[in-house]
Amino acid sequence: MDLLNTLVDKGLRRELPTREEALAVLATSDDDLLDVVAAAGKVRRHWFGRRVKLNYLVNLKSGLCPEDCSYCSQRLGSQAGILKYTWLKPGQASDAAAAGVAGGAKRVCLVASGRGPTDRDVDRVSETIKAIKDNNEGVEVCACLGLLSDGQAERLREAGADAYNHNLNTSEATYGEITTTHTYADRVDTVEKAHAAGLSACSGLIAGMGESDEDLVDVVYALRELDPDSVPVNFLIPVEGTPLAKEWNLTPQRCLRILAMVRFVCPDVEVRIAGGREVHLRSMQPLALHLANSIFLGDYLTTEGQAGKADLEMIADAGFEVEGTDQVTLPEHRTAGGCHDGGGACGSDGGGVCGSAAAPEAAEPRIAAEPRTDLVAVRRRGAGTDLAPNA
Repeated sequence: MDLLNTLVDKGLRRELPTREEALAVLATSDDDLLDVVAAAGKVRRHWFGRRVKLNYLVNLKSGLCPEDCSYCSQRLGSQAGILKYTWLKPGQASDAAAAGVAGGAKRVCLVASGRGPTDRDVDRVSETIKAIKDNNEGVEVCACLGLLSDGQAERLREAGADAYNHNLNTSEATYGEITTTHTYADRVDTVEKAHAAGLSACSGLIAGMGESDEDLVDVVYALRELDPDSVPVNFLIPVEGTPLAKEWNLTPQRCLRILAMVRFVCPDVEVRIAGGREVHLRSMQPLALHLANSIFLGDYLTTEGQAGKADLEMIADAGFEVEGTDQVTLPEHRTAGGCHDGGGACGSDGGGVCGSAAAPEAAEPRIAAEPRTDLVAVRRRGAGTDLAPNA
């Protein structure tokens, strides 16, 4: 397929595809799916080999959030029966992180519900970062605390944080339909604050909230412009008690096409399969490793994930290897600091408007399978409980 050959060539050159090409990936048929995976897999292997980076989530503070994000079980007014607890102490968080590191995680992601941290919260998280780093040599720490105020990113960096996560989640045009208590611009501002402070920026999206192909392309192109080092791709987990509990719009095939599109648009960044892979990719999870070079190990913030042991077996069976703490995740041109010059489209030759391939005719709409509510389980173990974590 000429489209895929063009996209592979552009991916190897770090050249931005056209919007038409990105939309064409999402419109490919199921008959062409393996060709799409193979093509995007060439780009993934060129920049990241067969390494898979493992990340581990620690939910520092669960529930009771004043924001109204429709996808979130911790939102204002949520009726979801999730764990609710206030801040973990640094030692508790360090113990939780150690379980993930023992399971092979290279990065620990510290998450706290809420609009954004107070200065006292930053002090608390700074102590937690120190405790984790003191007890786990070589581990990376990413903080995800919501909207940042001036100076807070710098304080987290000084405390030892390596990265900061704040997702765009959906397109600017539809953001107000998902959240009303803050704006899309607020999220962009926080990612830019993380960049400016010298933190590795991590920002991604959530697919499956009823968005169009155009919305998906819009948010991925906006991410490319922001130039984060890692892009988590979440697939909506429709949790009972949230406004989006009935949104079952994804098939495994569509998830793979979305991941392929993200890889083509962001060829040299860490693409992470995040929440919802077990629910929506199901038995096709191993194919997704040919597109993404990073996953979360074990459970998520408020829902259970696949058993950590099964994650490791899946990686090995698919012919991939877990990335070690002695290995550098990103390609050299990104770690050398040459990709954060404010230009947005790092390595792009000509702004992504050249070499356009003709888009195939749109495939017939595919209807998602019956809701798999049996695959959605609220987390009852790990952080905030007395039970052993899944790692």
